[in-house]
Amino acid sequence: MKTRIFSSLIAVLLLNLCINQTYAQDKLYNHVSLENPPTYPGGIKAFYDFLGSNVKYPKLAVDSNIQGITYVTFTIEKDGSLNDIKTEGRKLGYGLDEEAIRVLKLSKNWNPGMIAGQPVRVKYNIPVRFKIPVKSTM
Repeated sequence: MKTRIFSSLIAVLLLNLCINQTYAQDKLYNHVSLENPPTYPGGIKAFYDFLGSNVKYPKLAVDSNIQGITYVTFTIEKDGSLNDIKTEGRKLGYGLDEEAIRVLKLSKNWNPGMIAGQPVRVKYNIPVRFKIPVKSTM
């Protein structure tokens, strides 16, 4: 009887350990709390260059003279891919928020954040500034 109870107790403890370890592996970290936060290949300047060269300013926003900053959050997965891309806070509207999301979906994989040499899931927040391009008169 004692052996059966002891075996059951060990099984429950092992199951709990496995569940807790799985939770830790899937935990979502904030990029500022990591020793080695995720990075875009080539650095953050390369990332903003990528955004700048791929954004197509929506005609409705240009016609309405809408400019500003939209804040985008996303998860950088363990393999560096982006997931759960969305805007937060005040929306600019006129297609600008959707454009920021569209371009982020085109992004190449990031170098994932690391803890103790292991990749982890990281929530990342960035501002995306929209400024109507000035047309050259020449």
